[in-house]
Amino acid sequence: MVKEVMREIGNKSREFYEFILPPVDMILQNENLIVTIDMPGFDKKDIKLRLNGNILSINAKREGDEDGTVIWRQRPRAIDKKIRLPIGVKEDEDPGASAKYQDGVLTLTIPTKAGKSITVE
Repeated sequence: MVKEVMREIGNKSREFYEFILPPVDMILQNENLIVTIDMPGFDKKDIKLRLNGNILSINAKREGDEDGTVIWRQRPRAIDKKIRLPIGVKEDEDPGASAKYQDGVLTLTIPTKAGKSITVE
């Protein structure tokens, strides 16, 4: 009974991480939106990103790496997350966005739309 309860808690914890998290920080820096996402345990080749308007899609999946019987698992095997960016981004054919993955942290640099100045008369 205790083992079943612990397994259910682990499953709910992992589901929370997969659908609610991973932690995301966004910083407006000059004319770029810097998006930082914690994604430890994934390989760079397993991460797929897509920018469609101001919707950022993050998909990542990793294979199991355990040799024995799993007693407890909280780290997610997959992330499927869509984030509505809080600011307009360039929507050219090539918006100039870039991504870097290092030490379990994904950092994206996304150029934003240049606003128009308003003259006060």
